[in-house]
Amino acid sequence: MTADRRAENGPPAPEGERTPEPDEAGTPVPAGAPASGFGEVRVAAAPAEAAARNLLDLLAAGAPAEQLAAQPARSRAGGAGGAEAAWIEETTEVALSVRRVLDQYRRREAELVALFDTASDLAGLRDLDAVLRAIVRRARTLLGTDIAYLTLNDPVAHDTFMRVTDGSVSAAFQQLRLGMGEGLGGLVAQTARPYASTDYRTDRRFRHTGAIDDGVAEEGLGGILGVPLRVGQEIIGVLFAADRGPREFTPDAIALLGSLADHAAVAIDSARLLEETRSTLSRLEAANATAHAHSEALHRASDAHDRLTKLVLRGAGIDDVAAEIAALLGGGVAVHDTDGSELARSCTGPVTPSAESLAASQTDGRAVRADSVWTCAVLAGTEALGSIVLTGRDDLTEADRRLFERAALVTALLLLMRRSVAETEDRVRGELLDDLLVDPAASARRDGGSLTLRARRLGVDLARPHSVAVLDCEAALRPRLSDETARKARGLGGLAGTRHGHVVLLAPGDRPGALARSLSADLARTLNTPVTVGAAGPGHGPEHLAALHTEALRCLTALHSLDRTGEGADIADLGFIGVLLGDRSDVGSYVDRVLAYDSERGTELVRTLRAYYDHGGSLSRAKDALHVHVNTVVQRLDRVAQLLGPDWNTPSRALETHLALRLHRLTRPPTET
Repeated sequence: MTADRRAENGPPAPEGERTPEPDEAGTPVPAGAPASGFGEVRVAAAPAEAAARNLLDLLAAGAPAEQLAAQPARSRAGGAGGAEAAWIEETTEVALSVRRVLDQYRRREAELVALFDTASDLAGLRDLDAVLRAIVRRARTLLGTDIAYLTLNDPVAHDTFMRVTDGSVSAAFQQLRLGMGEGLGGLVAQTARPYASTDYRTDRRFRHTGAIDDGVAEEGLGGILGVPLRVGQEIIGVLFAADRGPREFTPDAIALLGSLADHAAVAIDSARLLEETRSTLSRLEAANATAHAHSEALHRASDAHDRLTKLVLRGAGIDDVAAEIAALLGGGVAVHDTDGSELARSCTGPVTPSAESLAASQTDGRAVRADSVWTCAVLAGTEALGSIVLTGRDDLTEADRRLFERAALVTALLLLMRRSVAETEDRVRGELLDDLLVDPAASARRDGGSLTLRARRLGVDLARPHSVAVLDCEAALRPRLSDETARKARGLGGLAGTRHGHVVLLAPGDRPGALARSLSADLARTLNTPVTVGAAGPGHGPEHLAALHTEALRCLTALHSLDRTGEGADIADLGFIGVLLGDRSDVGSYVDRVLAYDSERGTELVRTLRAYYDHGGSLSRAKDALHVHVNTVVQRLDRVAQLLGPDWNTPSRALETHLALRLHRLTRPPTET
């Protein structure tokens, strides 16, 4: 009979004894024998029966194999011998075989549970690092190794690097990088095949490097198993399990680690796809938000453009446009001309654009910020028409900045329209001025009433006293001088034009000298060049304007001849030279200021001047001729200096004054002298 058969049927009963009845488990139990506990031997039963029952109890309780293997020795110690002892040994071998099968089933159950848990982790994948750490930890637990780790391939550096470790204590090992084909891991990554080493430090099958050997030595590793992480045909990394001593890895261990590696590869690929999907969705959301913002900005810009354009088309002024821009941008707006003069302002105090900001804006056509003030040049092509300034906005969104720049374009359109209207009006005004300044003979033949009517239509009342000014500057700037003079004429309510190569201005007023000096100073600042102005006047009615123009032209010529280029003056300001150049009979008007003073206050300044000059500039002889004290003569001459200027007694001025007094005596009746 075989051992299996004997184990199945039990040991033969001794001769002459009755076989006891079996219990519920099928084991013969003598009458009155107590039930056996864990590891107990039934003392009342035969040694073979007790041993069999004890082995079954140990198997049921999951006792370790060492306790099962110790049963034959216990039976021999209990008196079993011969055939009975051999039967017990065979039964023990069967029990150990059953135990190995049970251990294998338990191990496979644990592996399946681990794989199922890993699959569950993948199904709820949220954090790739957490999933990879769980896989590495399970690999270490299931294979019972000291350490487990995972590396990923770097396609750029052409090597593989540590991604996750579990059980590692070496910082150098955790930062290790393996070149393709280097060491066990580099060979797995390169060949896509699993490799195992019982003791890596002495294994010559692999290409050892200093960095890898130092890392392995610092971690104290001996046996190492590595399996590839595969996604389709692509190897993306390696999963490892290792002990800090020599170890032989079984095919079951290699297969188990390979299954975990497959799950890790799926996790990495799923995470990559999920990240790509999230990134794509994020880009789509950003693109959608950008498109929405662009749409809103375009709608707002279009609406603002329509509102501003409608203002311009219905004839609104610069003030209206500035107020609309200020409302659209929520700040203060000021519009300036090319010379920096303010054209309009809304919701802000006086502000002037900086030269640097304006130059930068003119260069690139964009709005420029400086000290919380935004400046944008108003351009027509490359021609500067002025500037627009925005205050009260420390920062502008890109949409608001484009809106501000668009407002500058609309402002340019308005200024161009205004300039076109002004040029047309200036042309009409220039034609009228040209008709007014023809020679006196032709003027006598014209219908003066018609000229007066034409002037009234342009807002010019020729019945008021007017002065005529003739202006000149360097030839290159004369076109600009003409434009600026026309702008001045509009402000003064007069006329401007060009005649015989000179710019001419007709303006209301009875002080031609003051007009000439003001024009010379203002236009010189605007043009940044000297401007010479000769003036004459005043005159009433169109019939006198031609003569005034001729006199003003002679005054301009005299200024150039006297090296007074860049000044403004009328005939009276030229002194006795003016008396000689003038064509009017009141040659004594040169000293009218002194005469007026005498008539108003009853003084004798003219008589004192005449006595002073007649006696060779001697104070003592002048006081004898006048029969006054010398201090009285000095006081009267001080008053003359206040009226004629501090240089009245210089040789050139003294000569002019003396001659004027003599001409005045000759042209006046004896009673007035």
